[in-house]
Amino acid sequence: MTLPYSQFQYAVLILSALLLFLYGLEHFSKELQTIGSDRLPRWLGLATHNRLGGFALGASVTAVVQSSSAVSALVVALVNAGTLSFAGSLAVLLGAKVGTTSTAWLVSYELTHIGPYLIVLGGLLTMLPFSIRVVGRAIFYFGFIFFALDLVSSSLEPLRQAPWMLDLLAQAQAPLLGVLLGVVMTVVLQSSSVVSGLAIVLVQQGVLVPLGAVAVVVGASLGTTATGLIASIPMDRFARRTAQMNLMFNAIGVGLMLPFITPFGEWAVRTGGSPGQAVAIANLAFNLGVALLFLPFTGWMGRRFAPPGEPTPSALNAPV
Repeated sequence: MTLPYSQFQYAVLILSALLLFLYGLEHFSKELQTIGSDRLPRWLGLATHNRLGGFALGASVTAVVQSSSAVSALVVALVNAGTLSFAGSLAVLLGAKVGTTSTAWLVSYELTHIGPYLIVLGGLLTMLPFSIRVVGRAIFYFGFIFFALDLVSSSLEPLRQAPWMLDLLAQAQAPLLGVLLGVVMTVVLQSSSVVSGLAIVLVQQGVLVPLGAVAVVVGASLGTTATGLIASIPMDRFARRTAQMNLMFNAIGVGLMLPFITPFGEWAVRTGGSPGQAVAIANLAFNLGVALLFLPFTGWMGRRFAPPGEPTPSALNAPV
């Protein structure tokens, strides 16, 4: 069955807006990593002498970079290089879970309209000397992220009453199906930030109910582990085990939450000032809860689950 041309146009418009969002997010992350390329490994090495420092650094870096997938892949690479201990990496990964919720908060407050202003400001700064030019590129792509999200929101407007779209997204209201949808979308798009932002935009457009969006963002936290797992394949045992532990954290968290997603989502709706903010609250509460559940045990897990054999040099200084 062939879709009417108008629906095909809408599909292409939404897909192109999503691709622009991914492009902006990827390049914004790269620009920030370029700015901190010399300092970030050193900060990670210093901050992970205790679990709270690693947790705080993981959360703050991910909030700035806007991608837990990028931070997870970076952590795995640093473990492989011996810059970061296996146990220390666990606290950073838990912090990254919390930091990645920043995108959802920005979208929930409907700040996407500032995108063009940031694009213009960043573009002007790129004309200045090199040190400022680098910052200008980061600001440009940060604005590009919001501009693309605004485009996604606009392109979804005509679909609010499309029966096929409503039927498709209605499936997300079933907790298990919503979680699976979040997992699949995040594995495909390689970014939980994109999925959580899209879920909130759909809620703001009235296309997806908040309870369905909560299930999607919970699933997204599991799907985002795919990036670290893929990145760890050619690396050493400690790097692979780091990626596996990241998967374990998220899988256990999703498994524990699954029976309670409906009351959890209802609590978020009552707490949030708007449907979009309700999803952002649920996203933060879930990821923070999982992080706090495992954070006190990172030292023990670093010793218990470390792979056999000679550890990497930094692993000898694992935090307790």
